[in-house]
Amino acid sequence: MGKEQANVLILLLFLTLCSASDQKWRKALMPAQKGSSLVMNRVGSSILFPIHGNVYPTGYYNVTINIGHPPKPYFLDLDTGSDLTWLQCDAPCVRCVEAPHPLYQPTNDLVPCKDPLCAALHPPGDYKCESPEQCDYQVEYADGGSSLGVLLRDVFSLNYTNGVRLSPRLALGCGYDQIPGASYHPLDGILGLGRGKSSIVSQLQSQGLVRNIVGHCLSGRGGGFLFFGDGLYDFSRVTWTSMSQEFPKYYSPGLAELHFGGKATGIKNLIVVFDSGSSYTYLNSQAYQTLTGLLKKELSRRSLKEAPEDQTLPLCWKGRKPFRNVNDVKKYFKTLALAFASSGRTNTQFELQPEAYLIISNKGNVCLGILNGTQVGLQNLNVIGDISMQDRMVIYDNEKQVIGWTPANCDELPRSKTANM
Repeated sequence: MGKEQANVLILLLFLTLCSASDQKWRKALMPAQKGSSLVMNRVGSSILFPIHGNVYPTGYYNVTINIGHPPKPYFLDLDTGSDLTWLQCDAPCVRCVEAPHPLYQPTNDLVPCKDPLCAALHPPGDYKCESPEQCDYQVEYADGGSSLGVLLRDVFSLNYTNGVRLSPRLALGCGYDQIPGASYHPLDGILGLGRGKSSIVSQLQSQGLVRNIVGHCLSGRGGGFLFFGDGLYDFSRVTWTSMSQEFPKYYSPGLAELHFGGKATGIKNLIVVFDSGSSYTYLNSQAYQTLTGLLKKELSRRSLKEAPEDQTLPLCWKGRKPFRNVNDVKKYFKTLALAFASSGRTNTQFELQPEAYLIISNKGNVCLGILNGTQVGLQNLNVIGDISMQDRMVIYDNEKQVIGWTPANCDELPRSKTANM
C-alpha cells in the first residue's frame, strides 16, 4: 500500500458560480424523472447499510447506495468529515477516474442557486447567483483531491430496518471534473455524513423520515455497518461527550489531552475530530513526536527493533519472527487515551487499546497507525480515524449535539437497540 499520505476527507467547501462554459452542462441533461411520493413518516425508525472494506490492506470502508430510477448501485466512501454526497457523473465528464460502475447518468432536477442547500455549500458573505437555475459546486479535500460539479436531486432507494421501503428525492452532486488526491480510492463517489444541511441524513430528517443521527460500527476483521436514526442502540449504554460549538464544521468533542499508559503526557489542547474518511489517526507534530518518543523509549527494553525498510507506514518494528496479528504484540504496547475537557475539567476519555492504533504489515512487522497530521496538511487538527474506531459503535447525534461510543460486535448487523452491544 505504501505510506499513507493523507486518507483524510475533511471538507473545505466553496461555491463557483456558473460561467459561459457551464452552459453546455445543461444541454447534456437527461429528461426529468418523476419520483414516487412519500407516504410515511417514520421518525422512530432506522436505516441500515452493510459496510465493506478494512483499514489494511484495502485502506478504506465503503457502502453501496442505490440511486436513480430505475435504481443503480454505487460504491461510496463513507465520510463523516464532509457534508456533500456526490457521484462521478456523465454530464459529460471532463475528468473522471476509474470506478467500479458506469458513470452516473444525471436527471435534470437541478437544485437552484437560491436553495438553502446550495447556500450551505458556500462560505458566508460571498454568495452570488449569476445563474439562478442551477447550483455549481467545487469541493476540495485535505489530501489534495477535488470534485467540480452541479447539485441536483434524484431518487435514493432505501430500506428501514423493519423492511419498509422508501424512495426520497435527495440532493447530491453530479461531479463532472475530479482530481484524485493522494489517498485516491477506486470508488464511485463520496457519501457525505457531516453536520451540515447538505448531508444525506440531514435531508432525510428535514423530510421527517429519520432522526438526524449517524452511527457506524467498523469491524477490525473488515466490514461492519452504518446506520441513520436512533433505533439501533441503547442511549444509556453509550459514553457521550458534547459536540464542540467552536468547530461546527466537524464532529469534534473539542480539546483533549493525550494520555500514555494511564498517565498524562502534558500534551494538552488538542483539537480532535472524528473522521470516518480517514483510515488512520493523525496527531499534530508536537503530539506525534511526543508519542513516538514515548513508544521508542518503551520498546527499547523489548525485543522489537525498528524496521525502516518496511515502508507500509512511517514507523514499523520487527520481531524475532514475523507477527501474524496484533494479539502477538499487544503486550509490548500501552493503552493510549484522549481525555476531553468540559468547563476546564477532564470528564470523558476515548481509549485506544493497542489494536486501535497498530496494524500488522504484509511483511509481518507491526506498524504505528497514528501519523503526523501536520506533515500532510492538517495543520493543528488531530483526527480520530477508522483504525481507532474499530469494534465499537460510534454515534453522532446531531439533534442532541453529542458524540458517543460503546464497544460492539461489528461483524453482525444489529436487530434491536440491545443487539450486538
